[in-house]
Amino acid sequence: MQPGIEIGQNLQFKLHKALLVYTSDQKCFVTEHDIRPMRKGSAPVLGPAQMLTIDFVHSLVRSLGGDAELEPLPENILAKGSQSVAWWTPAQRRHMFFENAQGKAKSLNGKILAHPPLVWVVSDKHLFLRALLESKRPTASTKMAVAPYWNISENGAVCLGSMRYPNTCAVSSIPEWENGFYGSAFTHSNVGRSSRRNDGFEGLWGSLAGKRTPFPTNMLISLPQTLAQFLTEDRA
Repeated sequence: MQPGIEIGQNLQFKLHKALLVYTSDQKCFVTEHDIRPMRKGSAPVLGPAQMLTIDFVHSLVRSLGGDAELEPLPENILAKGSQSVAWWTPAQRRHMFFENAQGKAKSLNGKILAHPPLVWVVSDKHLFLRALLESKRPTASTKMAVAPYWNISENGAVCLGSMRYPNTCAVSSIPEWENGFYGSAFTHSNVGRSSRRNDGFEGLWGSLAGKRTPFPTNMLISLPQTLAQFLTEDRA
């Protein structure tokens, strides 16, 4: 076994440590092993197992280029992780675009309409949305509501389709995610009901066309899910 590798003409990497991952149905753990000195041409021999330390993990992440720079967090940020970011937006007015084979909502295409306050989560380049019943910063216990849009699944996942979106979850990319969402064409419903309106999706948004009234949050479908649960749910 070759205990080293050369990249280009100036870099040579030597086998230094090995990590072994042990798993069961419910748990896993990792052991760290030094590589014992070996004779040329012989297979590597692992040293005694040591429990993996946080310091080693941090140094490994830094060496792999994953030590992200610090970012200032504006007040709209609710949570930030290495591969995810969550924020909220107050009620606002934005353009909406519609495109589907049945011609539904055709009369609303391109109009500026009132939108509810929203919670946005970008996780591993996927976008999730929930609505808020009040236009104020939510807390961990704030109850979520269904985001009343087409192209959104039961768990709040947005069908990105042809939507243009950034290749990052940095705080600086938030305007691009929002513009990509509002600038894309809403094409189809992924849920049975998206609001409490008896006349459905078109009735809800049609009632806002040509008006400057705020979005009727009393028409939102409230969920038992809290903000804390929405932020920590399994998105696999």
